[in-house]
Amino acid sequence: MTGDRRGDLFSPDCPTRRLLDRLGTKWTSMVVGSLADGGELRFTELRRRAPGISQKMLSTTLQNLVLDGLVARRVEDTVPPHVYYRLTELGTSLEVPLSALREWAQQNMGRIDDHRTRTEADRAGAVARPALYSGRRPSGTAP
Repeated sequence: MTGDRRGDLFSPDCPTRRLLDRLGTKWTSMVVGSLADGGELRFTELRRRAPGISQKMLSTTLQNLVLDGLVARRVEDTVPPHVYYRLTELGTSLEVPLSALREWAQQNMGRIDDHRTRTEADRAGAVARPALYSGRRPSGTAP
């Protein structure tokens, strides 16, 4: 397989779908953004920069990013070992679209939350109220 092969997201068996599943998580976006801002960082510093992420989720996210060639891992031979992570050239190229997506989400979160709240309230009201028109005419009425 060559690096210049292009996927087709609309093909059901295309690996692009699995890649987007990995790249589309909030944790991936936060880790890539943190590494883009901070350069080479240790695991503990990455965890501090991504509030709410568990140690296991950060570890899994980093493992996937390393496997995908987006992050490089460096281990210093100390006791305990110091492990550092940095974006690769490919990972750095991912920061531009992820940064744009994060910015869009932050700018539009209020509008989206408002819409979701209204839609959920409308749905709850529709379930609580009986239908006003069932499609049947009351007996004895003319069409």
